[in-house]
Amino acid sequence: MNALLAAAADLFAIAVLTFGVYFPRHHRRDLVAAFLGVNIGVLAVATVLGQENVGAGLGLGLFGVLSIIRLRSDEIAQHEVSYYFAALALGLLTGLGGLDVLTVSLMALIVAALWIGDHPGLFKSYRAQTVRLDTAHTDETALRAHLERVLGGTVVNLSIKQVDLVNDSTLVEVRYRAPAARTERMPVG
Repeated sequence: MNALLAAAADLFAIAVLTFGVYFPRHHRRDLVAAFLGVNIGVLAVATVLGQENVGAGLGLGLFGVLSIIRLRSDEIAQHEVSYYFAALALGLLTGLGGLDVLTVSLMALIVAALWIGDHPGLFKSYRAQTVRLDTAHTDETALRAHLERVLGGTVVNLSIKQVDLVNDSTLVEVRYRAPAARTERMPVG
């Protein structure tokens, strides 16, 4: 009975994480299926490992195999990796830990951490872009000034990925703070 309650708690937590936090913010339908599949798969495996008299070596071997699986289809962003990890952790917690106050608290903590850490209001003026400029910049100070003019913000970090002196271009990864959005007043009358 505890395993069924744990599975129900896991389904609730992954549903909140996927449909209540991730999808409304990022709208990647393909990752919804991935998060649900990873979570339910890990829940099933962890439940079996937790209830059967299985040697620790088999369990560690299984999770070793899971850890070397690379996501090769599309490049995913760091925040999406954190959702994958959260889906894995939720399944493991309920599959191996059953359902008690600690497990439920840890599940709530995982969902809350991603809700806060990935909230659109958190550091909302900060942006990141990869920019290809049609000029080869070898002076980082001049490059920073140029990027601030082009992007209309304050560069907080930049990383030059490529300078092509033959084709006169620069590829740079830039993190910057955009100015606060200005609200223009409509004329009355």
